[in-house]
Amino acid sequence: MRTARSLLCRIVVATCLCAPAPALALCVGENLFDALAPSVQTELRARAAEAPFAEGLYWRAERGDARITLIGTFHFDDPRHVETLAALAPALAEARALLVEAGPAEEAALQAAMVERLDLFFVPNGPTLPERLSASDWQRLSDAMRIRGVPAFFAAKFKPWYAAMTLSLSPCALGEVAAGQKGLDGQLIAAADARGLPVRALEPFDAALTLFDLVSETDQLDLIRAALLTASAADDYTATLAGAYFAEETRLIWEFTRHDALANSGLDAEVVDAQLRLGEEYLLERRNRAWLAPILAEAAEGPVLVAIGALHLPGQGGLLALLQAEGFRLTRLALPR
Repeated sequence: MRTARSLLCRIVVATCLCAPAPALALCVGENLFDALAPSVQTELRARAAEAPFAEGLYWRAERGDARITLIGTFHFDDPRHVETLAALAPALAEARALLVEAGPAEEAALQAAMVERLDLFFVPNGPTLPERLSASDWQRLSDAMRIRGVPAFFAAKFKPWYAAMTLSLSPCALGEVAAGQKGLDGQLIAAADARGLPVRALEPFDAALTLFDLVSETDQLDLIRAALLTASAADDYTATLAGAYFAEETRLIWEFTRHDALANSGLDAEVVDAQLRLGEEYLLERRNRAWLAPILAEAAEGPVLVAIGALHLPGQGGLLALLQAEGFRLTRLALPR
């Protein structure tokens, strides 16, 4: 499968990188969606529109006196975040807290875990990746990791899902994160700190990581094989993701991923859909359901601003649909573009 989970993997990888990679002067890539035939673009947009809340990044949810403002974030730096941050200033000013996937305390815990809890990322005993993959797949993996600043002997002990998620990012994007450049969520945290606004995490630092322990070894190794197919074009996938994000076409990201997998992976539609469903359940919907209770508890005490990855907003199991099911009235708010 060419990209069935690689775009989803970006949501988590941005906060759990294994090693610095060379920072490049400029990240550039081709928007693969724009390169599709107009008829295909129209079809994918129509499919995306079938999902609840398929478009929109900035939302207000209200129920009685409870008020929740939500912003879907992009986890990498981009100059366009400046205008978004300016638009969010009123929401920050009225909020009693900023709720995020991972705050400063969680990031610190993650950094400590990379030293103290290697079992989260590495397989301390048992077969290594060179022993679990074919010789050709391991050679391709080690070459791709080396470009990302990770020596082969180090990557050999990675858990398969961790290797796959590292591959899903371009060396340039890895370099930006290693250099300390922040995505919208990180910039919002800094803005909240400057205001003295409390920042609270919606989940423990290892919540998303431990979910992968529920995924079979076979599926994890398939993640690596899928990521290897896109590793050399990771800049293009990042550009494609950014294009849909800043157009506020959040569900379109999902439909493009499915189309690309069907067109380029050689797998049957049933297999692609099963893989996508697995990723949606583990990386998005389970976490959305777990976040709902703390969001409601915080909102009961006063207005809050919730900043979470944009793919958590749309869909039947998206956070917006979950809030609507709880009796909240949803209003899409405008962002400058």
